[in-house]
Amino acid sequence: MVMLLPVLAFLFASLLVAAAAMALSANGGSAIERRLGELAVGGGGVEVKDNPEYAKAIVDALKRIGNAAPRSKSELGKLQKRLLASGYRSHEALYVFFGIRLACALGLFALLISGIVVAPNLFGALLACALGYLLPSMALARMAKKRQHKIRLGLADALDLLVVSVEAGLGLDQAIQRVATELEFAHPDLSNELALINLELRAGKARADALRNLAERTGVEDISSLVAMLVQTDKFGTSVAQSLRVHSETVRTKRRQRAEEAAAKTGVKMVFPLVFCIFPAIWVVTIGPAAIKFVQVLMPMAANAQ
Repeated sequence: MVMLLPVLAFLFASLLVAAAAMALSANGGSAIERRLGELAVGGGGVEVKDNPEYAKAIVDALKRIGNAAPRSKSELGKLQKRLLASGYRSHEALYVFFGIRLACALGLFALLISGIVVAPNLFGALLACALGYLLPSMALARMAKKRQHKIRLGLADALDLLVVSVEAGLGLDQAIQRVATELEFAHPDLSNELALINLELRAGKARADALRNLAERTGVEDISSLVAMLVQTDKFGTSVAQSLRVHSETVRTKRRQRAEEAAAKTGVKMVFPLVFCIFPAIWVVTIGPAAIKFVQVLMPMAANAQ
């Protein structure tokens, strides 16, 4: 049994690395990489394909682990919203996440209790198990926050394109579809969300419900205000182009204010690296030679006095 612990630790570590690689490549590569791949194939190059069977086997293993993992009903809703905000809309993503979390916890526990890295320590292994249980949730929250930031940055450009499209004579649905196509390269996350609105509208869902689903999926405050404005405009029959233009100016003003706030915080954030990283080096360079000379002069004088 003791000899099997290193093997189990290696297997869990391999599973953890594979799961992290799959989580970091959520969309299968950026738009630039996809377009370069298409150009390479079109120009006579050799297309490099992934191994879907290997990826499917890893996902199936993670789903089986996730189905066996303990979970609370109150946690499912929060995790589902966080997965949606991160761009994972599949129903299987929740079970895969549970599998990754359980694999991380058990893998770190087996790695430290086996004695491969450090001496076996039960308390340290339990702490590592708790850390491995929390790390996937922290990584998922960071991914959701990063994606929301990208959507927030691209919203002003999307509103400008919506204004131009609506004023050119397109309806709101056709304008959203046109903006989703135009923003596919510059803002792929926002383009994906707007394209999903068109799919819901084609499926027969009401426009207000599709827009509310957009606000719920993204979790961005600016998107929620835009959805509320569009729903109210559609309900009262006011001008969509004028409402979008006013809201676009408001969004750009808020973005400028956020930039000014971040710039104002820069001085405070720079205090800690200056004090702990730069100031000691400056102190050594400026005071060091004088201190050395001081010691060289005083040490012989102290020795002669004795």
